[in-house]
Amino acid sequence: MSILTHKMSSLDGQPLDLEALQGKAVLVVNVASKCGLTPQYTGLEELQRTYGDRGFTVLGVPCNQFGGQEPGTSEEIATFCSSTYGVTFPITEKVDVNGSHRHPLYGALTENPDAEGAAGDIQWNFEKFLISPTGEVVGRFRPTVAPDSKELVGAIESILPN
Repeated sequence: MSILTHKMSSLDGQPLDLEALQGKAVLVVNVASKCGLTPQYTGLEELQRTYGDRGFTVLGVPCNQFGGQEPGTSEEIATFCSSTYGVTFPITEKVDVNGSHRHPLYGALTENPDAEGAAGDIQWNFEKFLISPTGEVVGRFRPTVAPDSKELVGAIESILPN
């Protein structure tokens, strides 16, 4: 079953049709505007620009569960992402990725292990999940794995549909 069947809203509150991403390679990343890892937005946008026309997209998922590092409103988040990093990839509503109010998408994502075999809760902002064009999770990359790392870029290139 595809991981992309879960319901979400976009940052502007409109329904976001994740099923429309079927057929693409998707990198789902929980993001934050006031984190030491926030500069990863630059690398994520570079991935979007490099591979977007080959059937790839980043999906940013704001979360305020780690040190209160995404405290802004939807409008503030959108302005920050576009004006500071020129983000063009889709960004969802702010959600919980851990705990009793965890969004169902993250309930499914966190069942998947990383390269060392560890599954479970998200460790921090900018944890990444790579989803194949068929909707299966094919990789989990912890927060310190940079968007331009060989392991992440290689994994993306290996599943690009175009």
